[in-house]
Amino acid sequence: MAGPAGARVPTRGRCGQGSQYSSAMASEKPLVAVTCTAPVNIAVIKYWGKRDEELILPINSSLSVTLHQDQLKTTTTAVISKDFTEDRIWLNGREEDIGQPRIQACLREIRRLARKRRSDEEEDPPPLSLSYKVHIASVNNFPTAAGLASSAAGYACLAYSLAQVYGVESDLSEVARRGSGSACRSLYGGFVEWQMGEQADGKDSVARQVAPESHWPELRVLILVVSAEKKLTGSTVGMQTSVETSPLLKFRAEAVVPARMAEMIRHIKERNFQGFGQLTMKDSNQFHATCLDTFPPISYLSDISRRVIHLVHRFNAHHGQTKVAYTFDAGPNAVIFTLDDTVAEFVAAVRHSFPPGSNGDKFLKGLPVRPAPLSEELKAALGVEPTPSGIRYIIVTQVGPGPQILDHPHAHLLGPDGLPKPMP
Repeated sequence: MAGPAGARVPTRGRCGQGSQYSSAMASEKPLVAVTCTAPVNIAVIKYWGKRDEELILPINSSLSVTLHQDQLKTTTTAVISKDFTEDRIWLNGREEDIGQPRIQACLREIRRLARKRRSDEEEDPPPLSLSYKVHIASVNNFPTAAGLASSAAGYACLAYSLAQVYGVESDLSEVARRGSGSACRSLYGGFVEWQMGEQADGKDSVARQVAPESHWPELRVLILVVSAEKKLTGSTVGMQTSVETSPLLKFRAEAVVPARMAEMIRHIKERNFQGFGQLTMKDSNQFHATCLDTFPPISYLSDISRRVIHLVHRFNAHHGQTKVAYTFDAGPNAVIFTLDDTVAEFVAAVRHSFPPGSNGDKFLKGLPVRPAPLSEELKAALGVEPTPSGIRYIIVTQVGPGPQILDHPHAHLLGPDGLPKPMP
């Protein structure tokens, strides 16, 4: 059964509906296991810079598109038991330090909300499960820390899973945000706004859905993977340096973004791809301009990234309209937005410009794309010297829903002993 596609956990928290592994050791109460999935989101109006480092409050609002979990997702299992002696976490099969400040911030916030809910209900005494330790396992089906918004999906999934096992029913924006700012946008499907808020405590810095995933069924998203390597400058350090040194970033946040937010929401509601695509590209370019305006400068784009930008503009110029649009987060991988009737021709243009290497049969992942010929006119218009293997592969996807609950016990990443199951 799929869970809701929003950030608010349903009334009567689902912890009772998670699998309850029975255990001889836990005869008093079986341990509770919940497994959830959460999506990647791609910002079309970028978030870059915090006004509060601890609470992770942004200097501007942002807007994103949630990608479909059939192609990109994080899966997380959270298990609580009276027999666990400490909190533990495994990421992609490897145990990590549960003491990481951002993981601790999420855990503290969820447990605070759980205690608050119990005290509001005047349960006396509060259930013992609030003091139970938690084991967490999380896996991504895409490269971690390669500019594919892995932390957003990861922390959204962590917040959602913990909310289920601890019976938290309130809005989870703050919990997810404490892990990774953009994670609050992965708590919803479709098109999502993260409102910067004005309060010092961040209570009004929350995500909300602008339009559901069903709103624009023709919209497609292509991720052109240039590199799966870890980036040289992480987002956290990068944006902190930008806030401290870039006057352009301050101007962007105060004078540019508010109008762009309103404009982007209007384009989405009207399903106006021309407006949506052009504004997406302009905002991506301005974000990377603020990175160059940072001192010392930060450059997330590679030569291949710049060739993709060139390709998109040549493609659009040939057609006399904006048919494809690029955006780049803090990494070299290109995210391309287009409509379903343009996918095949643009993929052919990418193949022509970046001929696949030995992985030609694995170059396309995700939604099927029919082969399409490239006209001689378009080839001439692209005017590029081919760069073999410049693009490693393409993930073809679409707009998708928010977090889901996986009810089948086989979905759990942790076994009845609270330890990771062997990786298949």
